[in-house]
Amino acid sequence: MAETKFEDLIYDVRGRAAWIIINRPKVYNAFRGRTVEELIQAFQIAGNDKNVASIVLTGAGDKAFCTGGDQSAHEGNYDGRGVVGLPIDELQSIIRDVPKPVIARVNGFAIGGGNVLATLCDLTIAAESAQFGQVGPKVGSFDAGWGTAFLARHVGDKKAREIWFLNERYTAQQAADMGLVNKVVPMAELDAAVTDWTNKLAERSPTALAFLKRSFNADSDAIRGISNMALHAVKLYYATPESKEGVNAFNEKRKPDFHKFVE
Repeated sequence: MAETKFEDLIYDVRGRAAWIIINRPKVYNAFRGRTVEELIQAFQIAGNDKNVASIVLTGAGDKAFCTGGDQSAHEGNYDGRGVVGLPIDELQSIIRDVPKPVIARVNGFAIGGGNVLATLCDLTIAAESAQFGQVGPKVGSFDAGWGTAFLARHVGDKKAREIWFLNERYTAQQAADMGLVNKVVPMAELDAAVTDWTNKLAERSPTALAFLKRSFNADSDAIRGISNMALHAVKLYYATPESKEGVNAFNEKRKPDFHKFVE
């Protein structure tokens, strides 16, 4: 297969596993339009490669898995295509639709849209130092599809509301206790733990795994429609002064004052 060059990613096949690594450590592996496009392409490559049995999604460095949308590329809209300037719905869909198990290797912050990506992955292994959480209401944003309804499937309705309303940070062990993480290991053992699981998946029937994944997805796929509607709602919200206050405050490193925009 011809080698594909990426700017924002590292794509590496290790044994029977495709490792997709967001390579923007200077911005805590936040994604811009190009990043999301490359992630979609990488998942397509891995999904179509018959030698790949599983996919690992992670971030470069030891500080962040992914911290969501790059706020420096967001001023009412992001810098790519799609409803909000990011084809995030396509990325979320391919993580679910690719007929191979996807493991989130969480090596640091999984915040905002990064937490949503980890939620969408089939399995999650986290380093003890990892942190999870949502920030939408703090920065004038929200994810009212997979990020809320599907999160509640994992952690329960009350806990999901807490995560979104209060925007607290949760340790890897707390995330495991609430059902958001499968396994927690020391950072030095993270790669070995992920590789242990990818080796086991390589020995399983790929057809059986594909059917199992589709069976699990069938139970929650109605959320896809909610997510699509919510994406159009957030586009309208991004155009408001209230939402822009969140972005401006983040970039100016100050607390936002949302209530001055309430009519």
